[in-house]
Amino acid sequence: MQTFSQDPREPSFVQDSYPFYARLRGAGDIAIWQDYGMPCAASHRAVDALLRDRRLGRAAPPGAETAWPAHLAPFAAVEEHSMLELEPPRHTRLRGLVLRAFTSRRIAGLGPEIGALAHGLIDGLEPGGDDLLAGFAERLPVIVIARLLGVPEEMADDLLRWSHDMVAMYQAGRTRAVEDRAAAAARDFADFLRGYIDARRAQPADDLLTHLIAAEEDGSRLSTDELIATCILLLNAGHEATVHAIGNGVKALLERDLRVDEAGAEAAAEEILRFDPPLHLFTRWVYEDVEVFGARLAAGTQVGLLLASAGRDPEFCTAPDRFDPARAPGRHAAFGGGVHFCVGAPLARLELKVALPILFARLPRLRLAEAPRYRDSYHFRGLEALPVRWD
Repeated sequence: MQTFSQDPREPSFVQDSYPFYARLRGAGDIAIWQDYGMPCAASHRAVDALLRDRRLGRAAPPGAETAWPAHLAPFAAVEEHSMLELEPPRHTRLRGLVLRAFTSRRIAGLGPEIGALAHGLIDGLEPGGDDLLAGFAERLPVIVIARLLGVPEEMADDLLRWSHDMVAMYQAGRTRAVEDRAAAAARDFADFLRGYIDARRAQPADDLLTHLIAAEEDGSRLSTDELIATCILLLNAGHEATVHAIGNGVKALLERDLRVDEAGAEAAAEEILRFDPPLHLFTRWVYEDVEVFGARLAAGTQVGLLLASAGRDPEFCTAPDRFDPARAPGRHAAFGGGVHFCVGAPLARLELKVALPILFARLPRLRLAEAPRYRDSYHFRGLEALPVRWD
């Protein structure tokens, strides 16, 4: 495996990560990213295969676990019960219970509500121009999740703050201040949900939280700690990803003077996710010595899966650096794969398919007010702001 160096916080990389990914793919399916100290799968075939390889997983193997420092105890308490960080059989049990409540029919039924919310948010934008990221892309998914869970919409600002502070733990350049904010957010979020779960147990309602409480499989139900971790995961993962997908997608469309209507919304959503996905790097642990794509990976090694690089692989699709919302969708890696395939993918897709055509129908002369810039938040990929104008 060849070794490459690239600071993930270097400004040119923050604004355009894709030339570096092309260099990695040019060296083969897997290369070593020196700054992270780990091998990274860069080709689509390698990323796709390793996402599904059960010899790799999310939970650290024996001997590789890292003890959480005392000041991060509230954050660790949530992570301990998050199905994102677990492997079968516990992951299988948790995911099965969640899917009993988070059904495809329940998600599909949200379409009209998402549409009405999109119209309302557009009505609330400043006349003639606004920051579409703050006024539309950030508000829509957090309100949808709040309504889905049955959490008061007035909590949206708190949910946003807690989500931002917690996901900052996964960004390059983490500091003690970031850790302290994440711990405080995890504690406050968990305390709020614990009280809300107690209330829902006493007085059920027709919302996802009530259905999660009631979900049962083989006599097993979610514990309070598991309910808290699941609700936090649904908000943090679903919200952050959808915000960036909307922002990155609208940016790509407006830069090319393209629009999306209802007929083309499904293909456009998939192309947005392939072309500039909201999550660029996802990791796996190797559980036994393996040889894959000419690379030998020892047990206990952590491997990076470059989801964004996979989508730009010329072996995966023709002219991968061209944004084409009419492109026939392929099996991109933006939502991961295997047992950890994103449980919120159907909701994220629905939000994109419903919201984008409404946005362009309501604001047909929508255009960029200035060139947007990406935030220094790798391994997430999202904008600082999305300033737009319209007539």
